[in-house]
Amino acid sequence: MADDKDVLRDVWFGRIPACFTLNQDEVTEREAEPYYLLLPRVSYLTLVTDKVKKHFHKAMRAEDVEEMWFEYEGTPLKWHNPIGVLFDLHAANTALPWSITVHFKSFPERELLHCPSSSVVEAHFMSGIKEADALKHKSHVVNDMQKKDHKQLWMGLQNGEHTHTHTHT
Repeated sequence: MADDKDVLRDVWFGRIPACFTLNQDEVTEREAEPYYLLLPRVSYLTLVTDKVKKHFHKAMRAEDVEEMWFEYEGTPLKWHNPIGVLFDLHAANTALPWSITVHFKSFPERELLHCPSSSVVEAHFMSGIKEADALKHKSHVVNDMQKKDHKQLWMGLQNGEHTHTHTHT
């Protein structure tokens, strides 16, 4: 049987190789080369795609840039689902790297929620943590955490760092 540490390591450090390409209808200035990233399964697309945005902005005219969003084989990818969930739902049986199309136009209003800032992602993440804790531990874990612990958890997710506190008795 797998040791708890091994499971934690596999969950926290799991990565999905991805290839981001700009939607062909949106290339305006020049051809945009694909951009490759290793995506952390436990993070969210909106937290790890600043480099993708910068890379593709070079191929766009400023007036053509709206809110960035992603799709896989015609399906818009919901930013509020963790990357690992998105991959497992939509692309688990495909060859790697995962091919994700980047859009800066025609935001699918009926299919995706807008994500105006990382604080929205943080609020969603903490809400999910609280909900899971309520279901599994009757809210004892989150209620016992201090505000700084909540921040540390969020910063760890943003920075891809797994912090694990050991208490010795």
